[in-house]
Amino acid sequence: MALERLATNLNLIRERIKTAAVGAGREPGEVTLVAVTKRTPPEWARELFALNQLEMGENYPQELWTKAETLQDLPEIRWHMIGHIQTNKLKRILPVVRMVHAVDSLKLLAAVADLLPLAPHLTQICLQVNLSEEESKHGWSADSIRAEADQITRLIETQKIPVTGLMTIAGWGTDGATARPTFIKLRRLSEELKARTGLPLRDLSMGMSGDFEAAIAEGATHVRVGSSLFEGLGEAEA
Repeated sequence: MALERLATNLNLIRERIKTAAVGAGREPGEVTLVAVTKRTPPEWARELFALNQLEMGENYPQELWTKAETLQDLPEIRWHMIGHIQTNKLKRILPVVRMVHAVDSLKLLAAVADLLPLAPHLTQICLQVNLSEEESKHGWSADSIRAEADQITRLIETQKIPVTGLMTIAGWGTDGATARPTFIKLRRLSEELKARTGLPLRDLSMGMSGDFEAAIAEGATHVRVGSSLFEGLGEAEA
């Protein structure tokens, strides 16, 4: 029964992604669904794998490690770290993940650079920008990432760090309509930084269960969906 409900939810989200992409004049394949499995048992991630959902995201390091170890017989799963990272956790995070969504400071970026030899599968990193300007959220402000853009670029280029885009989280209590201005800001900031630095910044990680269609309309390449995916199955947030 759980697998049947999960399959129904997953198919609905995939259809919504497809509809949103086509409505924005984009190809559905341009948008990656990251299934946010935080606060769910590893067995649900295994069921997602059975449904050909390979991109899975975790907010908390301990949950990432537990699931990755429990599901080590499924090496095809592509783990994403989407939550805040403390530098002392990097040594255990980087060997596991394919993508890090929330590098939120120059200090953390430098720490990632130092540990890249431990990250054989890491191919994508997003820099987190706090465009909602909420104190509870991590990340550069738009002004601070502009101010540090040259330092960021030098570090990326000299250390060969695979930074491929930007990430943001819409403000608390917003919906698709009220979150959209934040997504517009991230897209425009990405375009500005690409022109200034020459960095590729092809990825825009933005949009969660309540607003991912608006994010897709504004260019999201990765949407992070949890609660809608696990609706009717128990606890999940995103």
